[in-house]
Amino acid sequence: MKRIAVILFGFLGVSVLGQRQDKVDFKHAKAAISIDAHKKQVAGEVVYTLEVLDRIDTVFLDAKNMNFSTVLLNNKKVKYASDGKTIVIHKKFKKGSSHMLSLTYTTQPKQTVYFVGWDDKKRGKEQVWTQGQGKYTSHWLPSLDDMTEKIEFDLDISFDASYKIVANGRLIGTQLKDSIKTWSYNMDRPMSSYLLAFAIGNYKKKELVSKSNVPIELYYYPDDSLSVEPTYRYTKHILDFLEEEIGVPYPWLCYKQLPVRDFLYAGMENTGTTLFSDSYVVDSTAFVDKNYVNVNAHEMAHQWFGNLVTEKDGNHHWLHEGFATYYAYLAEKEIFGEEYFYWKLFETAKTLREVSRDDNGEALTDPKASSLTFYEKGAWAVHMLRTEVGEEAFRKGIKAYLEKFKYQNATIEELIAEMELASGRSLSDFVALWLNETDFPYEKASQNLKDSCESLRKYMEMQWELSTSNLPNEEIIKRYWEDSKSEYLRKHSILQYHKSLSRDFLLKAFNTDNIKIRQALANALKGIPEGLEKEFETLLADRSYVTVENALYKLWVYAPEGRVRYLERTKDIVGLPNKNVRLLWLLLASLTTNYEDEASRQEYIEELRSYTSKEYPVEVRQNAFALLSEVLKLSDENLKDLVNASVHHSWQFRKFARELLDKTMANDKQKQRLQRLIKELKGEERRYIKSKLEVK
Repeated sequence: MKRIAVILFGFLGVSVLGQRQDKVDFKHAKAAISIDAHKKQVAGEVVYTLEVLDRIDTVFLDAKNMNFSTVLLNNKKVKYASDGKTIVIHKKFKKGSSHMLSLTYTTQPKQTVYFVGWDDKKRGKEQVWTQGQGKYTSHWLPSLDDMTEKIEFDLDISFDASYKIVANGRLIGTQLKDSIKTWSYNMDRPMSSYLLAFAIGNYKKKELVSKSNVPIELYYYPDDSLSVEPTYRYTKHILDFLEEEIGVPYPWLCYKQLPVRDFLYAGMENTGTTLFSDSYVVDSTAFVDKNYVNVNAHEMAHQWFGNLVTEKDGNHHWLHEGFATYYAYLAEKEIFGEEYFYWKLFETAKTLREVSRDDNGEALTDPKASSLTFYEKGAWAVHMLRTEVGEEAFRKGIKAYLEKFKYQNATIEELIAEMELASGRSLSDFVALWLNETDFPYEKASQNLKDSCESLRKYMEMQWELSTSNLPNEEIIKRYWEDSKSEYLRKHSILQYHKSLSRDFLLKAFNTDNIKIRQALANALKGIPEGLEKEFETLLADRSYVTVENALYKLWVYAPEGRVRYLERTKDIVGLPNKNVRLLWLLLASLTTNYEDEASRQEYIEELRSYTSKEYPVEVRQNAFALLSEVLKLSDENLKDLVNASVHHSWQFRKFARELLDKTMANDKQKQRLQRLIKELKGEERRYIKSKLEVK
């Protein structure tokens, strides 16, 4: 809570020449902000309470591209300078003094605050939400990007009364004035500013209470009432489990979760208020293919690992992502069983082994390491730490670590010190192998899995026998298949060795009626084995949208005589939130010349084309772009939508769109079409395509 800088103040500007020091403690912030979605503007006032720990001349706040109308210190005007990055207050501060710093400002954030759905034709889906990952809250609130500065924030947020506003903390009241409603949220504990968040949208909510009486609020879109249960399935169970497993009570006043459209990541663990991608809002069938359970548990675990105790800096990022990933896996183990847990670790171990084999391994102490390293190798390191010190010492050490550094910052060294104290042993070898070494210790991981999970031990034995024995592969696989009865061993046998399996063996796999084994068949088989057309067609009735999508495509390609029948059976299926089945169906139906009449088939093409529009979520748009670009020509509207996608705030979608745009422009005729369309584009879209086409 004590991070600030010595900054030399210049009357003509700001010069940050000094180094950060522990000379000021920002205690509390009371912020009142209002949002103008159409102007994409934030207007606000924030009052900071601070204590001076040593004599200084200046204090500063990070403030990106802000215009300040009022700057007061203890209700009096004070000299200040702002350079678009920081605001610096010039004043001789006495040691031991307390002050109130008041700032009134406006800004149009270039990032961190996202205005979604305000410029399309589809009403009712408009949202405003924040994503301050790391250090970006200073784009909408003058604050301190340094995550070692912990402040208690209270927020008043004003907006159109027809929308709900959700932010960190407990809602203590609302106030209506004309058509504007102000929502007041109170926090009672300090946190790093990057964890500050709000979301505005058209929401309803379901309320639960944990075993320890923590209020849980689960938000959803009004149209998604039937998806609330499968989306949020096990939420209370997860919170109850984590409290008991970690041994430290949930540290915040309440816990809220909100889906938002076109989110930048799967989820973000803002203090007590997780935002997550609405691509995880699923029905009961989609739950089999893609559910929110892991992301749910991961962001919830961050409420302890990252929010309660925060890393000192990026060198210690393992303390956030490694632990959140591991505890999410433990929650899944509690829900889905031990086999699920160990087979999931097996999959990540194989991926990490391949990365090491390619000489791309990274140390967990490398602040520039990839997400794969911090999340998956990080989870393995926590798992092996638990194995190293034993269950009792691990729990004791984790509890001591969280209690000692709560609402503060910590380092890896400080965690290891607590674990050594709890276990009474040196962990230097563990640190050297699991944290500092770049290669993933696959042999040790593999042995741990064999010792812990019977079906994995048998699977690895089967792999060894397949690579060393002269017996036919199917004979070996059949023996382990019948001996184990494990869904996981059987599924992975299909995925890995399906080319070695006969028609009779595959028929037996189809007849297991196990949805995961049947899904593996739909995914793995490149075609339809002779004599299995009838069994393959039964996949169209499975309660898995991934299975249906794969089966429909392969049946349409490899068993063309039944195309009309397949299309009729799947005509009303939409699929996952990215409309995977519907989009494929539209394409195949439009290409099937003996299915309905030409006018109907043209309608299907037009519907498919419509899904590239900005009124749809990025997952739908990307899926539609991919299908259209591979099989059909992009229309003028599709091309304009592609340019729009090329400047989208979601970096993953933007990257996809720009690569597709480059590929399209490689064709001279398509390039000429884009040149003709420039006059129909505006703003950032027009600037971007003009730069690509080198048009002045």
